[in-house]
Amino acid sequence: EKNVWDIVSGRIGLEVTGEIRVKALKINARGHAKVRWSESRNAGSNTAYTQNYTEEVEYFNHKDVLVGHARDDDNSEEGLHTIHSGRHEYAFSFELPQIPLATSFEGKHGSVRYWVKAELHRPWLLPVKLKKEFTVFEHIDINTPSLLSPQAGTKEKTLCCWLCTSGPISLSAKIERKGYIPGESIQIFAEIENCSSRMVVPKATIYQTQAFYAKGKMKEVRQLVANLRGESLSSGKTETWNGKQLKIPPVSPSILDCSIIRVEYSLMVYVDIPGAVDLFLNLPLVIGTIPLHPFGTRTSSVSSQGSMDMNWLGLTLPERLEAPPSYAEVVTGENRQSGLAPVTAFDDFQRALQGPLFAYIQEFRFLPPPLYSELALKSNTPGV
Repeated sequence: EKNVWDIVSGRIGLEVTGEIRVKALKINARGHAKVRWSESRNAGSNTAYTQNYTEEVEYFNHKDVLVGHARDDDNSEEGLHTIHSGRHEYAFSFELPQIPLATSFEGKHGSVRYWVKAELHRPWLLPVKLKKEFTVFEHIDINTPSLLSPQAGTKEKTLCCWLCTSGPISLSAKIERKGYIPGESIQIFAEIENCSSRMVVPKATIYQTQAFYAKGKMKEVRQLVANLRGESLSSGKTETWNGKQLKIPPVSPSILDCSIIRVEYSLMVYVDIPGAVDLFLNLPLVIGTIPLHPFGTRTSSVSSQGSMDMNWLGLTLPERLEAPPSYAEVVTGENRQSGLAPVTAFDDFQRALQGPLFAYIQEFRFLPPPLYSELALKSNTPGV
């Protein structure tokens, strides 16, 4: 069974002001996941070196010739195609491979990227190139039984100070299900009882864990996503959360099927204890793409593996040709958020995890599936 979004279609628009002769108009569509990081090593005798870790998974590499021939090893005048003055459109389409495609993602040590590149080849001239990225996301349906199951836990901690032992601090927490989508609010049901002699504060945090794999090694990054704070509890007091809400911001869906990049989420409900290691519960989350059906069931294509975001693009090439835009130029700054948590929340979270924290997270926006896209090559000078 195939899904309509398994086909990527588009058009290349070429406008010329004078007759030109070309060898070929080609497209190259690619998708891959890639990780890279470096670590410093000591080799003894005050000698250090850098160890690089890289890995890549290629999902597809589709090539097609829309005009002319595939040969580009000669500059002869034979076999050239004439394009007359005016505007011309060349349609293309290709089928995505019937394998799981990881969701488009930009992480600290790796990425998952998809793009289409058009190239216009002429004799004795450098090719004119234009690159257009598009977004793919692997559908995660949160209506599946495993993602509809409640998540819960209970923990208790007794504080000791020299020879004195205070009463316990207990924490119980529960959420209605494991799967959510960005923009939803998680309802947290919890009970915190403070029988110790210290003032404590119940809190909750959503964090993202990025894991990158290369050469048998793993690099992990934790990122703060959202957090909330309850009321301070003095000795002998109890606080109950009856569906306290914590909203999920626009983040990337979970990535669970890529062999070199994994993106996971957790809800941490914890008790901030001054002068002691915090008491905390980790409840696993899966951030999906298909929302909860109001009746608890839904029908969907089991083979739906991605949808494309390729907008119409118009470009006027300068007289002096430049290199095609880099991926960093296309993914603008507005697609990222930094410093999502205040300093106090950062400190609390770092202490609870007892590890480094990078408050940098990519914003993920859901867009309706487009119908077509265009790569446009345009020039106001004769010849191209």
